[in-house]
Amino acid sequence: MQLDTYGQQTQVLSQSANRVLRNTYMLLALTMVPTVAGALLGVQMQFSFLVGSPFIAFMLFLGISFAFFWGIERNKNSGLGVALLLGFTFFMGLMLSRILQVALGFSNGGSMIALAAGGTGAIFVTMAGIASVSKRDFTNMGKFLTVGLVVVLLAMVANIFLQMPVLHLVISAAVVLLFSGYILYDISNIVQGGETNYVTATLAVYLDVYNVFVSLLNLIMAFGGDRD
Repeated sequence: MQLDTYGQQTQVLSQSANRVLRNTYMLLALTMVPTVAGALLGVQMQFSFLVGSPFIAFMLFLGISFAFFWGIERNKNSGLGVALLLGFTFFMGLMLSRILQVALGFSNGGSMIALAAGGTGAIFVTMAGIASVSKRDFTNMGKFLTVGLVVVLLAMVANIFLQMPVLHLVISAAVVLLFSGYILYDISNIVQGGETNYVTATLAVYLDVYNVFVSLLNLIMAFGGDRD
């Protein structure tokens, strides 16, 4: 009798996790619409976010982002949470437009953006597939990833003042690896039942994908950009 009850509970948890994962993927796909819209608008407007004051821009960006995070988390169980998430992804699209403008300054800019998008998609499918199919619990990576994130953020702040191209490339490579790990962690957290809200889950996975794309594009531009 107890085994039957345990089996039923396990089945219910599995069904709940699958539902959250399915809704997360659907909402993640939807977030690409305002992201692309924001990016296109930003490119057309030649949008620049306090480009002359990188440290102030970085701090203001963090402030706006955390305001969105707070609002999304507070309203994650309502339609307002979804609306705020979509608003945030539009803002992130605007922020993305700056690096897209730089990429489009190269003669092969379009192909580099496509390559970065394809590479990001391949990384996401691989990591999400491992987390979903293997059923192994990767959430124990959390502490390691957090330490890595802190180190990367400190290096980013330092490079605002140092302006070292080599360090910029090292940071970009580290971010690709770090947030690839976060994709594995966040999808595993959903599969294992640790994350039960698809709005919060989508925000986490969206940030993973966004950071992988931006850093991958940075690396591709550094090694494959053609000015001719």
